[in-house]
Amino acid sequence: MHDASWKKIFKDYNIYAHDFDKSPYIITAEQIKRACQDFKNTGEKEVRILCKQDTRESRPQVFKDMGLFILPIKNGEYAIIKGEGYVDIPKIIGNPIEYFSKLDFNLDTVTIGDSEMQHLDYAYATSLIRTFLDDNTLVLTIRGRKYTPSFSFYVGKHNLEVKGVQTEVDAGFEGKEKVVLIEAKNRQESNVIIRQLYYPYRQWQQVTKKKVIPIFFEKVDKIFMLYQFEFTELENYNSIRLVKSGKFLIVK
Repeated sequence: MHDASWKKIFKDYNIYAHDFDKSPYIITAEQIKRACQDFKNTGEKEVRILCKQDTRESRPQVFKDMGLFILPIKNGEYAIIKGEGYVDIPKIIGNPIEYFSKLDFNLDTVTIGDSEMQHLDYAYATSLIRTFLDDNTLVLTIRGRKYTPSFSFYVGKHNLEVKGVQTEVDAGFEGKEKVVLIEAKNRQESNVIIRQLYYPYRQWQQVTKKKVIPIFFEKVDKIFMLYQFEFTELENYNSIRLVKSGKFLIVK
């Protein structure tokens, strides 16, 4: 959680005295590097690692104590914000639904490895993703890293401008009426930073008039879990809402 690094950053730039109720604190990658240059371990001074706070629990202690989270807003520039940066991923109670693969043959290669992309590919190949979303027209069209266009949004009363931030969609599917963007994990999480769903949503919403649907996907043991979210207000980071979820066991 890099407590020592962030404690030094906050001390060096007197961030403790900043009025977070009034505005976020903007910090650059260069400032972070400068403050942490004397640390020995890569994880204590690498900007990318220090700013990767994907769950509430992974935040440094000073962020927890002050109710803060961090968002990238430009290439090499970050905003430290007071507010709720995360969305709960609720446990799905009960036994998984047995889902029968739409394939009429077995896939031997899916048993090798344990990557998020591999599990997503299997869920797509068996038509689980199409079935969950009730859309047989979905085809794989998006994958990998891209950079966001310019857009603005609110976290509470704070307005932020984002431009050229790197995003990554584990898989994106387009159908006749919708675009589906999936953030995948091969472990179970109790919460996730909203940014991982919101930034790609805003990015692709600008290039299509179709409905853009963010999905959170987990594969734990043999169980596939899908969570469909929506943002009820385009420019409101915290307007995220869970639409539906499902827990499945794929039967070959």
